[in-house]
Amino acid sequence: MKPITTVLFDFDGTIMNTNDVIIESWQHLFRTVEGKERPLEDIYRTMGEPLYVTMEKIIPGITVEEGVTIYRSFMIENFFKMIQPFPGMPELLETLKEKNYKTGLVTSRIGHTTRAGLDEFGLLPFFDCVVTCDDTDKHKPDPEPIFIAMDRLSSTPEETIMVGDSRFDIDSARNAGVRSVLVAWQLAMSEEEINGDNGPDHIIHRPEDLFQILNG
Repeated sequence: MKPITTVLFDFDGTIMNTNDVIIESWQHLFRTVEGKERPLEDIYRTMGEPLYVTMEKIIPGITVEEGVTIYRSFMIENFFKMIQPFPGMPELLETLKEKNYKTGLVTSRIGHTTRAGLDEFGLLPFFDCVVTCDDTDKHKPDPEPIFIAMDRLSSTPEETIMVGDSRFDIDSARNAGVRSVLVAWQLAMSEEEINGDNGPDHIIHRPEDLFQILNG
């Protein structure tokens, strides 16, 4: 097995704690369209999925474009007030760069808020490439976003690892032939999914635990 040279990360729920702004953006949409909020479980099930895909399934009675406009109006207004990096993540990214790992971000979020969120907390320079939903029509769990990142980094699946919080990240990694790491500080996967045949290759409970895998 080749040593890992390349580490890819998801954004929401992995690098950045965006739970509050995502949940409140959905609840704002539900209140606006349906007059009441929905159970949190309805929102948790969608985390990691492209917004347009979720919107088409979750909101009947209005167009996807109308739903996205309502959702994003709240998101944009409150984004920087309600997000922050997970503890230990900035230090992990800095150390990876010091150790000359190639790093990439692979997210289903749009490019503008992704780069703005990273830049707000000084994290953008730690990434050698950023792949967002603007870069492809195929999204996680399809392997295409990971293929794009590896191509930009001149990396192979054998030397790449994907770090994420949802089944979309883990499935995308498996479909791309790269090893997967599930972060335990978010756990948007059920115990059944985690322990099933298509579960992650590794689980970490703190960002610094990643080095045990990289050095193993």
